[in-house]
Amino acid sequence: MTTLGTGPAGANGAELSVITPVYNESNNIEALLTRLVPVLERCAASFEIIFVDDGSTDDTLDCLRAAHHTDPRIRALSLSRNFGKEIAIAAGLDHAKGAAAIIIDADLQHPPELIETFVARWREGYKNVFAQRIDRTVYTPFRRILTQRFYKLFGSVGDIRLPEGAGDFRLLDARAVAALRAMREHARFSKGLYAWIGFKSIGVPFDVEARVHGVSKFSYRKLTHLALDGLMSFSTMPLKVWSYIGSATSLLALTLAAVYLTRTIILGVDVPGYASLIVSITFFSGIQLLSLGIIGEYIGRIFAEVKRRPLYLIEERVGIGSPVAADSLARIQTG
Repeated sequence: MTTLGTGPAGANGAELSVITPVYNESNNIEALLTRLVPVLERCAASFEIIFVDDGSTDDTLDCLRAAHHTDPRIRALSLSRNFGKEIAIAAGLDHAKGAAAIIIDADLQHPPELIETFVARWREGYKNVFAQRIDRTVYTPFRRILTQRFYKLFGSVGDIRLPEGAGDFRLLDARAVAALRAMREHARFSKGLYAWIGFKSIGVPFDVEARVHGVSKFSYRKLTHLALDGLMSFSTMPLKVWSYIGSATSLLALTLAAVYLTRTIILGVDVPGYASLIVSITFFSGIQLLSLGIIGEYIGRIFAEVKRRPLYLIEERVGIGSPVAADSLARIQTG
């Protein structure tokens, strides 16, 4: 089997780099490797599996050390604390040396067998092959509704379009990986970044499987924060909308002023109502505070970026060297 000519294999000679962010997933690692390794052996001349331990508090890292001792193709990065899945994915991409990188979750909701289809599409010339969920019954009805509403909202106000049902489970050619490495923003919304870089893309439909062990680490609070990062990273509409609200409010105020002036001229001075005055003051105060809050969200993200802190810190490397950086920008420009 020969390596595809869309990008050179890295210094380790791997054709495929598989990136798996993990957080307290010790019970899933063995089950994942049991299914993942045979798939990679069938469809790739060589490969590496990079686990990114995102500050786990269980024995996940011990399991990864043992797996590396058994199979040196299994490697790991241990981050100094929990930075979040989006940053963990960025850390894995920074260290991926294959001609293509595959991102997959450790909970087996992403079927490893789909990787064979990914690789086939990649060899046809696609540089961004993403899995597209067609069955979400493993999620709660409330979460499914919120997800659908988010995609519709993002499609209305976002600068780019997100493929419906697309997530992190995907294959990225080396040139696409190099493009993502060049983006060092802290408020990361990976789904948006995958769409923003472009390149020839195709979706592969699949059904989400049930988790083998454990529960999802994404609470509704974290999902809401991720959704806000996505909207504010790829749209300025939340800022612009207040210009429209302000204009509409001013027009309403002028209309009411004209009405009250006409009433006063015709009927005389009216007794002002205390209740209506308090309601008006409270309503417009709330509008002002809400607008300031949205502006504050953008300013907070600007503040985080200008500090220029590193995206992550690594506490331990297991069978893996320094990140790939020297030729990242060059790969964006050349094949």
